[in-house]
Amino acid sequence: MVDFKIVISDPSTGKTYQKEVKDDDARKFMGLKIGDKLKGDFLELSNVEIEVTGGSDYCGFPMRKDVWGSGRKRILAVGGVGIRKREKGIKKRKTVCGNTIHAKISQINVRVLGGKPIKVKEEKKDEPGKEVKKEPKKEDKPKAGKPEDKAEAKKEPKKEEKVLTVAELAEKKGEVKK
Repeated sequence: MVDFKIVISDPSTGKTYQKEVKDDDARKFMGLKIGDKLKGDFLELSNVEIEVTGGSDYCGFPMRKDVWGSGRKRILAVGGVGIRKREKGIKKRKTVCGNTIHAKISQINVRVLGGKPIKVKEEKKDEPGKEVKKEPKKEDKPKAGKPEDKAEAKKEPKKEEKVLTVAELAEKKGEVKK
């Protein structure tokens, strides 16, 4: 059982599409190298030619065009795929995959050749006919100390409460001490 995730890039529109292929359709990619071209009919892309531009294996190691074979190799590289250039002249030893597609490759990157934009059917993840009702969110009161609160405080001055003495409180309640 072989399955690949195919990332189809369309240079004419600048969009990318993802598609999963399994078994018979996936076997058509086995043995291809980076730069090989094939028809896109089995990917539901009629009258379109695609080119393999790269990929990565199940652990995330990238494929490199200049590394021959199908397995992983440790290379001494100055730049290119899998290398982040930090300083000039620095060489790094990195693990990369060869340029041939094999069973342990999980993602294959392809590019559409030609000037026509492609139309890919988008797969809807939600089931049609089922409506999901969302409850309205409760508005949270902003916490004190946020800049919004300080701005509101400047706009509306707070009413200052007068501090009453014990005698004034007694008069207010009707109790007068004499």
